[in-house]
Amino acid sequence: MKIGIGLPNQVRGMRPDVIPTWAAKAEEAGFSTLGTVGRIAYPGVTDTVALAAAAGATSRIGLISNVLLGTVWPPVLLAKEIAGIDGVSGGRLTLGIGIGGREDDFVADGLGPKGLGKRIDADLEVYRDVWGGKPVGGGTNPAVPPGTRQVPLLFGGFAPKALARMAKWGEGYVGGSVPPEMVAGAFDQARAAWREAGREGEPRLVAITYFALGEPDTGRGNVHDYYSYLGDDSAGFISSGVRTTPDAVREAVQAFGDLGADELIFNPGTDDLDDIARLAELVL
Repeated sequence: MKIGIGLPNQVRGMRPDVIPTWAAKAEEAGFSTLGTVGRIAYPGVTDTVALAAAAGATSRIGLISNVLLGTVWPPVLLAKEIAGIDGVSGGRLTLGIGIGGREDDFVADGLGPKGLGKRIDADLEVYRDVWGGKPVGGGTNPAVPPGTRQVPLLFGGFAPKALARMAKWGEGYVGGSVPPEMVAGAFDQARAAWREAGREGEPRLVAITYFALGEPDTGRGNVHDYYSYLGDDSAGFISSGVRTTPDAVREAVQAFGDLGADELIFNPGTDDLDDIARLAELVL
């Protein structure tokens, strides 16, 4: 199982100028992938900016959004930005995508938190067309350069339609920020949807968990704040799962490995750069 690390792009009070340094240190430490957390109506750095900064600061490490809220973007604009990040990184990007649903994230005129399933289905068609060089805007020019590839997709979500979408369009599935025993069923459902769609092999399965080793209380508080829109009970449940000790970190690696995860990404609860080395010492 590969081990990745998230960027602190959606940590409350994070310093945006930490992102390039964080990315370079993570690559130097030997992590497989850099991930982002997606939300618009929160005081952080959006996925596309964080991933572009990370792409410019690194040359080998993989990049993934886990997950970007696709429906809050106009699809042609998002497809162009994603293709650009993938291009400047040398083809290291995987687009992990979900539909969202928080009303305050829909800041673009004409978009809202209704009909999201139909919208993402239509948007995926647009992404394919844009990356394939189809002209946009009613003109004759494509939005991307020749040679742009179809960026690989991962999907989150638990609904049957989300899993069917994953099996049709994606190369795999991203689990939620919940304990391994709760992710196990989602992984099984993703595998079943993959088989039912007649796909060969197995879907790529990515797990995520939070960690905060240097400042555990701050990390738990930041994660609680991020999920506070769910209510105190749910936010408390998620923040209680932040891995704050070496034993808890090792337990996560063992548990998600036992589930058959192909990759585990540790999302940070703080922007403490020293946490990169602390985590690397435990898991790499």
